[in-house]
Amino acid sequence: MVMRVAPRSRTWQHPGRRLAAAALALAVPAIARAQEPRPGDPGLTAVAGLTVGQVSLDERPTGCTVILSREGAVAGVDVRGGAPGTRETDLLDPANTAVSRVHGVVLAGGSAFGLDAASGVVRYLEEQGAGFPVGELRVPIVVGAILFDLGVGDASIRPGPECGYRAASLASAAPVAEGNVGAGTGATVGKLRGLTRAMKGGVGSASVALPDGLTVGAIVAVNALGDVVDPATGRVVAGVRTPDGRELADARVLIREGTGEQEPPQHTVIGVVATNAALTPAEATRMARMAQDGLARAVYPVHTPYDGDTVFALATGRHPGAADVTVIGSLAADVMARAIVQAVLAAEGLPGLPAARDLGASR
Repeated sequence: MVMRVAPRSRTWQHPGRRLAAAALALAVPAIARAQEPRPGDPGLTAVAGLTVGQVSLDERPTGCTVILSREGAVAGVDVRGGAPGTRETDLLDPANTAVSRVHGVVLAGGSAFGLDAASGVVRYLEEQGAGFPVGELRVPIVVGAILFDLGVGDASIRPGPECGYRAASLASAAPVAEGNVGAGTGATVGKLRGLTRAMKGGVGSASVALPDGLTVGAIVAVNALGDVVDPATGRVVAGVRTPDGRELADARVLIREGTGEQEPPQHTVIGVVATNAALTPAEATRMARMAQDGLARAVYPVHTPYDGDTVFALATGRHPGAADVTVIGSLAADVMARAIVQAVLAAEGLPGLPAARDLGASR
């Protein structure tokens, strides 16, 4: 489920254009029109035991996406971008054995400020009695990563603990909403020639289930420096535009022509892959590493010094069969690539930031 919340009445500004924000009270949030998932594919929530909740701050395009595993899931992580913003990733190192399960993952906008959203998720899970047992207490283990969307609108508005708490309270097993929702609300792609030639990014999700019941899913917030390329066709779906803004310039061509504008570290693709298989922490980490191949297939360029690309992996252990990490990791890369493409196909344009659909792409 996704909810939109406007914290204060303001006006947010995009380069060259301004958009008046609605004056909505925090106590009476508006329910968003969620993007519909593809028929037959609920996305990450196809993995039983996981729920997803998303909140968007309407007054500025930003928000947070929360993935919950109230029973705990074995987790791993792979951080491959040169400018990451993360929480509790050291805890997921297989060499650190004190805690092997996590109860929540937070993906948020707002750059480093957005890491505060995880505090609200911790508070919610504590109220629900979920967490790692420490004597009579339960300590919720919540990991997370952020993306930089402060260049779109009023940078003083960003996700905080209330955003995380609300998203956690809305988390459900319903099909995942995509596009301009949650962490993808203010996401952009194709910034190789600056934000004025960029396009709208967003949240995407995908899943696959094998005949024996093994399921692998992904959810991702796409805020890349590079283009999004459909691996099935090799065509650019969204990315840096030509100087007149009407067509795709193709970052692959631009890279060969020159380096382009040197952007500060303001980009990232952050996501989660999950399976119902039973994995060890080391195997979950391998799954996350293999899922990064999905980024390499669908984003160009990727893993640059200016990206914070981070992928978490969750394993709920509900599938009774033996876990083949080669199969699971390969499927994780596949669904991650599909989710990235879905993120931009589901996105809706903002002033000065057209979406893929505005340039003729379709789902």
